[in-house]
Amino acid sequence: MTVYDWGSHPPEFTVIQMELNKIIISENTAQQVIVLKESAGARAFPIVIGLSEAIAIDRNFKAQKTPRPMTHDLVENVIKGLDARLERIVVTDLKDRTFYAKLILRRNGKTVEVDSRPSDAIAVAVLMKVPIYVEERVLDDVISDPSPEPPDLAPDEDEEE
Repeated sequence: MTVYDWGSHPPEFTVIQMELNKIIISENTAQQVIVLKESAGARAFPIVIGLSEAIAIDRNFKAQKTPRPMTHDLVENVIKGLDARLERIVVTDLKDRTFYAKLILRRNGKTVEVDSRPSDAIAVAVLMKVPIYVEERVLDDVISDPSPEPPDLAPDEDEEE
């Protein structure tokens, strides 16, 4: 188990470092899948995301640039423009089969947490080459779920198609 070094402010929860293990893109369906796998272990789980987010994650993973900034490039530019640093992203919760995440930024010596969809957080993490973490209780919940279906079967209602 890899646990992040939180410095002088330890969290009230344990987080597990993950890595992007798979990106499954099918243009015939709105449901795309990414799989996060424990960096120092065997646990893994899928997250269903939208097509545009899957393509963005794939593009960022392959370091393919576009002629003009895309949304996740814009987020990176805003973070850098505000003199902040993205330290990590954390998948923080699983409610009603929907995952939640946060971007953890550092600016002027202070930690800033920004709510995010996991697909966007992971796309930015891959782009900016920062670690991906999952709260251990979320990983335990998703791994112990006997359902054969991924925990998040449909993109969020506000997912872009």
